[in-house]
Amino acid sequence: MKAFYKNSWIGLACFIAVWGCTRKANDYRSFLNGQEITYPGKIIGPNAYPGNLRLLLTWNPSPDPSVSKYIVYWNNYADSTVVSAVSHSTTDTVRCLISNLAEYSYTFFIYSYDASGNRSVLTELDNARVDGPIYRSGLHNRLLDPAKEALVNPDGSASVYFLAPYDTINVTTRLRYVNTTGDTVTSFLPPAGDSIVLSSFKTGTKVLFQSSFIPKLGAIDTFYTVVPDTAVPFKPIVYVMCDKSLFNAVHLPFDMNPYDGSTLESKLWDGNMQPRGYPDIFHSDGSKPLPGTLTMDMGKIYNNLGKVEETGRNCCHNPNDFEIWGIADTTGATSALAPNDPGWKADVMAKGWTLLKEVVRSDDGIAPLDVLFPNNQPPVRFIILRVLTTTDDPSYVNMSQITFWDKQ
Repeated sequence: MKAFYKNSWIGLACFIAVWGCTRKANDYRSFLNGQEITYPGKIIGPNAYPGNLRLLLTWNPSPDPSVSKYIVYWNNYADSTVVSAVSHSTTDTVRCLISNLAEYSYTFFIYSYDASGNRSVLTELDNARVDGPIYRSGLHNRLLDPAKEALVNPDGSASVYFLAPYDTINVTTRLRYVNTTGDTVTSFLPPAGDSIVLSSFKTGTKVLFQSSFIPKLGAIDTFYTVVPDTAVPFKPIVYVMCDKSLFNAVHLPFDMNPYDGSTLESKLWDGNMQPRGYPDIFHSDGSKPLPGTLTMDMGKIYNNLGKVEETGRNCCHNPNDFEIWGIADTTGATSALAPNDPGWKADVMAKGWTLLKEVVRSDDGIAPLDVLFPNNQPPVRFIILRVLTTTDDPSYVNMSQITFWDKQ
């Protein structure tokens, strides 16, 4: 009985072996409708470069010569585009520009196809960012440097100064201005620059500047800020020294007299602006108690006196509190009061004199002291210098030089 079962098993095994040997190697095709599965070669090195509501995809071609095209899908395969395969050299670059996209981060699915419709294994490209109005709305123009105000230079050009770009990729800053012939001119400031000179600038006009940026290196579009900002270069104040060769003394009835013939008022405008000693100074005779006055004619009318410099004697009797008065024409403007009379100030104001500045010195009065006049001065040709006090004497007044500048 045991021999019977043993022989039965041996027979069954031989049958299976014979049956298995009679099947063909490609009988699996019955499960694939007689077709083989063919996978064309996939792409190499995909990249995405953002743009303004568009995006550029690039990759190296598949080396598989059977590949005839590539299909790119996005929006969960709802949208697609076809790119022909014209090269199979992996050193070439395939470019696929996709436009009319929303501002969003996309996932792209890229397949290679052969002429029979077989497709490669999937290449997936995630987080491909497309930028647009939202990104642009967050951009800001480069800031002007508050420590260096925009100004008009003496040669007629304008200089505009900027801080470094903020933390994004600045491409350029575009500046538009009007030149002296009335034309609109465009200039560009690179990111590494902190200032720009605009030639032939029309004084009093504005400079519009607008910065541009890219969201990442390799972006295919440049984004300018939504609106430009404005700089208004001002014309710097230029002080021009008044011509001392035109100056002359005017002796009003109560003016101080010189100490002697070597200490005349003309020493005050002889051009030597350093502190000096006797006799190279103006030295009053001290015959009248202070306040005392000196009157001078600058030789022509100045419409905008801007600055005065007073230099004392190298030792003593220097003014430490004095007034500067001005008028364009002295006709009928002479006061009948002495300068130490309490009513003198009101009297000369009634006759048309303007108090340009009261200067109070806190030092010994020796060194040259520059003092700016307030803006909007009236036209002035004649000057009264009224000394209220000196550093050490109630009567004597000594000075080395008095200098005026016109503001232009």
